[in-house]
Amino acid sequence: MRDVAIVAFAQTPHTDHDSGLAEPELILPVLTEVREKSGLRSFGFTCSGSCDYLAGAPFSFVSALDAVGAWPPISESHVEMDAAWAMYEAWVRLQHGDIDTALVYGFGKSSLGDLRTIMTLQLDPYYLEPLGLDQLSMAALQAAALGAPQEQLDEIVRRSRADGRTNPFALDLPQEGDRPPITDGAAAVVLVAGDLAADLCANPAYIRGIAHRIDPHYLGMRDLSRSVSAADAARAAGVGKGPVDVAELHAQFAHEEVILRKALELPDETIVNPSGGPLAANPVMATGLIRMGEAAQQIIDGRAGRTVGHAASGPCLQHNLVAVLEA
Repeated sequence: MRDVAIVAFAQTPHTDHDSGLAEPELILPVLTEVREKSGLRSFGFTCSGSCDYLAGAPFSFVSALDAVGAWPPISESHVEMDAAWAMYEAWVRLQHGDIDTALVYGFGKSSLGDLRTIMTLQLDPYYLEPLGLDQLSMAALQAAALGAPQEQLDEIVRRSRADGRTNPFALDLPQEGDRPPITDGAAAVVLVAGDLAADLCANPAYIRGIAHRIDPHYLGMRDLSRSVSAADAARAAGVGKGPVDVAELHAQFAHEEVILRKALELPDETIVNPSGGPLAANPVMATGLIRMGEAAQQIIDGRAGRTVGHAASGPCLQHNLVAVLEA
């Protein structure tokens, strides 16, 4: 396998309201920043991650390409999910050996619609979506399976009724401090293969292992108190092959961090989410890529020698991607 490293990372100042910026305007500053940091103006491959449901328009990622500059023609791809998976696609593309650089970016404006309704639409339309479940009520189910205190569940029920929602499981939402904020934002990373990485960055963050695994979509077919797919991805990526100084986990709720720490077998001395994690800012479709970028930045800045980036997708940590980064 070719050596591939993250040599630059940038993210927007995230907002909890619509800034009034169109998506190309939101993306352009981070693309400009990673170009300046890496010294690159063009790339052998470009890959992005976003969601048309958030924008409320089909093929919204095409208009976002105005920020990239698609003339002269570029080699470009897109994933309809968190841009951490766009980074995975770019890593695979760089393994082909015919190109040496890749630009990856992700963006999302959660403020444009009702995120809970939007997330319900990702569920199975026959058995799960008609129940009215959203990401917060499913998180409550998972917290209960893990063993959340009863007083917290009582508060969840009260808040659910106050919110005017009918929940068939008599559970409500995580408390305000234990749920991710509505966030608009974007992020980008630059991947470089081979010896070029050391030429462009004093401390490249080399991707020494990367893997993703997925659990069944139906919540009743898995034990919600643990994440088998996260554990499998961590083993495949080689998390346990050395010490982990810092781990950036895509934990949108406090109980998810407990599950992920166990799944990734992180030692107590590992610092988790020094950036604040998704509970500080959660720009949907960019949050996982930010975890990769934050983990890489620890190495680029010389603060860590070995870090882990984690991204999640789907209900209750259904789909997990894990990357091991080393100096």
